[in-house]
Amino acid sequence: MGSRRQGSDPRVGYDESWYYATAKGLVQHPQLTESVDADVCIVGAGYTGLSAAIELAEQGLKVVVLESHRVGAGASGRNGGVLGMGQRKDQDELEVMLGLDVAKQMWQVACDANGLVRDRIKRYAIDCDLTDGELHVAHRERYVDDLRRYNDHLAEHYGYTERRHVSREEVRAMLGVDSFYGGALDFRSAHIHPLNLALGLARAAKTLGVQIFERSAVLDYQNPVTDQVLAKTAAGEVRAKYLVLACNGYLGKLDRQAGKYQMPINNFILATEPLGAARAQQLNRDNVAVVDTRFVVNYFHNSPDHRLIFGGGENYSPFFPRDIKDFVRQHMLEVYPQLADVKIDYAWGGTLAITMRRMPSFGRAGPNVYWAQGYSGHGIAMANMGGKLIAEAIAGQASRFDLFANIRHIPFPGGRWLRWPGLVAGMLYYSLLDKF
Repeated sequence: MGSRRQGSDPRVGYDESWYYATAKGLVQHPQLTESVDADVCIVGAGYTGLSAAIELAEQGLKVVVLESHRVGAGASGRNGGVLGMGQRKDQDELEVMLGLDVAKQMWQVACDANGLVRDRIKRYAIDCDLTDGELHVAHRERYVDDLRRYNDHLAEHYGYTERRHVSREEVRAMLGVDSFYGGALDFRSAHIHPLNLALGLARAAKTLGVQIFERSAVLDYQNPVTDQVLAKTAAGEVRAKYLVLACNGYLGKLDRQAGKYQMPINNFILATEPLGAARAQQLNRDNVAVVDTRFVVNYFHNSPDHRLIFGGGENYSPFFPRDIKDFVRQHMLEVYPQLADVKIDYAWGGTLAITMRRMPSFGRAGPNVYWAQGYSGHGIAMANMGGKLIAEAIAGQASRFDLFANIRHIPFPGGRWLRWPGLVAGMLYYSLLDKF
């Protein structure tokens, strides 16, 4: 049994994952120890920050990235690895929430986001195990028709035909279990090694002249004059015309306005011992990403060395469970009881940010501070796109950024100190629905 450990701290658990153990090009960047001038200062070296850095550097701007721990130490380097399609909310929900025209624009942004990640992997030769295919499986029979109708909706109204229905029998053949009632297979979605993607983006940014400083947490920022921002760390500072807050679930107290629209929560993943090629194929014949229909989703895929990478369970506490291996293993055995004999080699936790409306929160604080956050578990594609949209806005082309900034977000009730009990009550209610 382990001790209670603080979530929302990028130092906690970063080096415990299978991703870290198989990281490619893991290097240390210097700590900021002086005063530096830049056109843009970015806080956070995850997907949002690194994506913005690449785009801004390609515009010829001088960019400095300040990371409190290590590149990819937050959700970008320890997530479930699913490169999905669409937004976190399904398109039919967005049509009701925002209208058909805006929903269609958001679908196009999502398509572009998926393409952006794929393009960068190819352009910068990022070795991150990109593997096509995502199978969305119904854990209750009542969800089968919903998945089928959504396939038809995307085909009819969005011209998207790269998603098809999968019968219960085919799911059984693909996954080796009879616990799912059918599903939908999306050929444009994929799974990746998320930390290697982040490390590859950092290398690309460096080749474009971006300065990256690690172990350089921003303690505060100020707008001493209208066209300048001063970001302060314990040992240095950056003066810049623009500041980008790319912290997501690790924002902490840095910006109260951005913080009121998001809530950090923790989720957890394990990696089994190597199962061998034959047994791994029995669990996932085609090695697709698998995501189920639970409110608190299970998600899993195989690794190149034939482990099962399985994510399941989350908590709404400032702390991780004492025994993450056992916590996630229980969820894994509900899906794959035949793995009771399998050793768990790695288990880790991480913090992501959700919003009340489960859509990203983009915003500005004055004319020169931008943020993008709250990807609500759908961040590989959209966090990369979030950084690009911030760069577009800084360059004066803000239409796509404003598409998301104009979403009316609801602050979490209770303020910073009272929001946790309400969140826990709400999440527990919806998680109970998974059991029926």
